[in-house]
Amino acid sequence: MNLPVRPRRLRANETIRAMVREHELRVTDFIYPLFVCHGTDVADPVGSMPGVFRYSLDRLPAVLDEVVGLGIPGIILFGIPAHKDAVGSEAYADDGIVQQAVRAIKERYPNLVVITDVCLCEYTDHGHCGLVKDGYVQNDETVELLAQTAVSHARAGADMVAPSDMMDGRVAAIRQALDAAGLERVAIMSYAAKFASGFYGPFREAAGSAPGFGDRKSYQMDPANGDEAIREALADVAEGADLIIVKPALAFGDIMWRTKQETRLPVVAYNVSGEYSMVKAAAANGWLDERKVVLEALCGMKRAGASLIITYHALDAARWLTGRA
Repeated sequence: MNLPVRPRRLRANETIRAMVREHELRVTDFIYPLFVCHGTDVADPVGSMPGVFRYSLDRLPAVLDEVVGLGIPGIILFGIPAHKDAVGSEAYADDGIVQQAVRAIKERYPNLVVITDVCLCEYTDHGHCGLVKDGYVQNDETVELLAQTAVSHARAGADMVAPSDMMDGRVAAIRQALDAAGLERVAIMSYAAKFASGFYGPFREAAGSAPGFGDRKSYQMDPANGDEAIREALADVAEGADLIIVKPALAFGDIMWRTKQETRLPVVAYNVSGEYSMVKAAAANGWLDERKVVLEALCGMKRAGASLIITYHALDAARWLTGRA
């Protein structure tokens, strides 16, 4: 048999495969999520997320030294407040846990890119992402508090703010508030396509942010809707977003690809808690090769159009890629 085309010629050995490889996963692609809390000497493990902890500020240097040492360029912070109330007041308080963390981190690691999640769900006693009236999450009133939160994070030293609430018009309000405060250099990494997904369970345990009633389907997106995701992304671009997050990642590669093609902005894949935990569980049971599966999944996100990846696997993946594991 004399075949004129033999694609296997370019798979003959690792050197040739590397020469023609289309996508390369790099440590500089990663953003590492961190949960910060009040207290002293706290490194509280999250039961459903092996290897993930809630850290008090005095315990952050140990993990951040590793983040910086591995070459991971950025982190995203999620706060665990000391007190929750109906209006999520610690979210926008100057002495809130995230604001304290940002100041401490930027003082010690000035070149580390610090991104802050902007939402109210971790801070409200009802667990919803905005103010609630008569059982309904209020949009415009919530947006005002989100803008205050973003400004307080930026004043503390955050390089980027990442609104994750999915309220309409919040990117424009945050951009206007930042600019009015003289913080025009602070970028907005918008959760533009955030779906009402079943993959968020472990995060809600970690952050204590499960809704106290109902669900979030009236503001997070239906996973069945692709066109709507693009409309959301384009709206956020028009309002001043600098980067676009697609969340979750594994089941939404098509959304990442379409978002990249339509917006031409950097797209960020959020490899969420449930995606992390199911790999960890399967690996713990010997059902799959954790290293191989994680790197394959992360590379798939890049192939789908992601420029950056928020992932709880960042430390392990960075060790594997740099040969330090």
